[in-house]
Amino acid sequence: MNNREKEKTARGNILRKSEEATGVPIKGYDFNHGVDYSEILDSFATTGIQASNFSKAVEIINGMISDKAFIYLGYTSNMVTSGVREVIRFLAEHKKVNVFVTTAGGIEEDIIKCLGDFKLGDFRADGRVLREKGINRAGNIFIPNSRYCDFEDFIMPIFEEFYKRQKETGKIVTPSELIWKLGEKINDKSSIYYWANKNKIDVFCPAITDGSLGDMIYFFKSNHPDFVVDVTEDIWKINNTTLGPEKTGIIVLGGGIVKHHLCNANMFRNGANYAVYINTAQEFDGSDSGALPEEAVSWGKIAPEAKHVKVYGDASIIFPLIVAKTFSKGL
Repeated sequence: MNNREKEKTARGNILRKSEEATGVPIKGYDFNHGVDYSEILDSFATTGIQASNFSKAVEIINGMISDKAFIYLGYTSNMVTSGVREVIRFLAEHKKVNVFVTTAGGIEEDIIKCLGDFKLGDFRADGRVLREKGINRAGNIFIPNSRYCDFEDFIMPIFEEFYKRQKETGKIVTPSELIWKLGEKINDKSSIYYWANKNKIDVFCPAITDGSLGDMIYFFKSNHPDFVVDVTEDIWKINNTTLGPEKTGIIVLGGGIVKHHLCNANMFRNGANYAVYINTAQEFDGSDSGALPEEAVSWGKIAPEAKHVKVYGDASIIFPLIVAKTFSKGL
């Protein structure tokens, strides 16, 4: 093949005529127009990559709101460890969500923050030095261990109250009932669960023992061996919440048990009508955390015709911006 023939072959392969692609033109924000944060977020719709998935998440959540869907919000404990706690508290205060699902850390750390602040630290802090000082690290957030000592002082009388009722009436406390009681007793408007109690928003914690709450149950049960927490009542209760609403929507910050728990509950209605995932997990290992919405469709956890999207990214950045364009509008 001579050079002319090679050029003709290469040109035919590289410069082939194509069909015209459909869709909106890709275009970002023009800072020559000044700084308008709302317009910057609106421009994500045509920015592409994850910015446009962010925009789709906003559209889907606004659809949940306008359709008066029954909304489930799941979040991992690091959201409460961080300042996303205040965003979730806002949603509870204004009754923007119908059900919360979280982990033990997502409960206890909200209450503990009412007893004492967490501090901004460093991802690269020396663990040995922190251990000697009695400071626990969650990412770049420092939590003095004395906070857990204060938490023990707070929660033990609550366990005593439920234990006394159990002995007198046989009624066993559920995790959701315990969470409401924590919110009632803390009596602090900065608390998510203060507002969940006030507004009677169900909070489910399927892994109630996986954290300081579990430590406290261990200490209490060591002296009261017949003390019981009933998780069976809560699984019955959350599954039943999906049976009745005309439409349901799920929003998940992170993955793990909270993601699966609320998706699995929606399987009982043959799938949620809306779904927004926000996390950094990948699907190559077959984990539920990394699973895309389409996988949930195969299980009947998300309806086949549902509007859904996964936004890959850090929810501590993404979720406050989403709330700014959805739940906070009109307030």
